[in-house]
Amino acid sequence: MHARRRVYFVIALASFTSGTLAGELETYTLDPVHTRVVFTVEHAGFSKAMGAISGNTGTLRFDRDDWRSAQLDVTVPLTRLDLGDDKWNTAVLGSNLLDGKRFPEARFVSSTIEPGDADHAKVCGDLTLRGVTRPVCMDVTFNALKRHPLPPFRRTAGFSATATLTRKEFGIEAWPRVIGDSVSLMIEAEAVRSQGDAGKAKPGEPEPETVLPAETPPAEDDALPVEPDSPEPISTEEPPPPETP
Repeated sequence: MHARRRVYFVIALASFTSGTLAGELETYTLDPVHTRVVFTVEHAGFSKAMGAISGNTGTLRFDRDDWRSAQLDVTVPLTRLDLGDDKWNTAVLGSNLLDGKRFPEARFVSSTIEPGDADHAKVCGDLTLRGVTRPVCMDVTFNALKRHPLPPFRRTAGFSATATLTRKEFGIEAWPRVIGDSVSLMIEAEAVRSQGDAGKAKPGEPEPETVLPAETPPAEDDALPVEPDSPEPISTEEPPPPETP
């Protein structure tokens, strides 16, 4: 009789613990207007060409007190790429570089998260770019988690991140004398708590049940200012054979 009671107690405790842990992971939706990927890449040794991609979408499952449990899935619309010049945009989306017609999106899915301290972590996962999937790690800084001061007053998480990848790893090898191989990424992200988690407001933080407005692309003047600096003519044609020494 006592053994049976112990079994029931263990099952009840396990169920309670499992439900508590599951409840701590809140789901957030990336704000496509305030989430942006900025990249820099060497331009023929003269400068760092800069570009930005807005309109990023995805989900974040996050517990502020447990970095390791976080889950991130982000889609980056490469066709929203902006280098500040239409010819550059067309060239970079050409078949010999990003090949935007066949691969209009990139995707990052987290796999492991290693906390550094309360506000920093290394987030590693798989990045799929131009049909190739490779592991990439980001250094992430936690900025804030609080009720947004503007309507619809939803609980919002903010992050900054940096990462570095190489073009060759993803099969992007054209124009090696003009475009550097190493690409630096700077990411600013805001994620809004999903409607289903709205009832989990923290004590002292009332939160009205307001439906998020429809996502709309940023205005033209919302793009980051960049200064293209390319004396070479830009072409979307396949590059010529490598020059012999």
